[in-house]
Amino acid sequence: MLKTFNEKEIETGRTMAVIAHLTIIGCLVAIFMNLDPKNRFSGFYIKQSFGIWLFFYALAYTVGNFNSWAVSGPFYFCFIIIWAYSFIGAVSKEIKPLPKVGVYFQKWFDKLSA
Repeated sequence: MLKTFNEKEIETGRTMAVIAHLTIIGCLVAIFMNLDPKNRFSGFYIKQSFGIWLFFYALAYTVGNFNSWAVSGPFYFCFIIIWAYSFIGAVSKEIKPLPKVGVYFQKWFDKLSA
């Protein structure tokens, strides 16, 4: 499932891959930036980041109803670890899908970007 990219494609798509991780707004901006000159490397990380942000907002709504640090603390810690894993992969120019869910994000958001 891991794709191979040439060095030029990675270098040109790295900025959009990093922008996609900044916020959900950054992810949407990266999606539109990647429309005309499609870049597969940035497309990979746009899909990963979009999945992370959707996962965060879907679960944050539920976790917020518990109103307890015992529930929300581990949730935010887990989110930060997942986000950092993907962000470090984008910055270091490596193709690192998220454990367990990264492959699904690539399938589910296949039409989203390159």
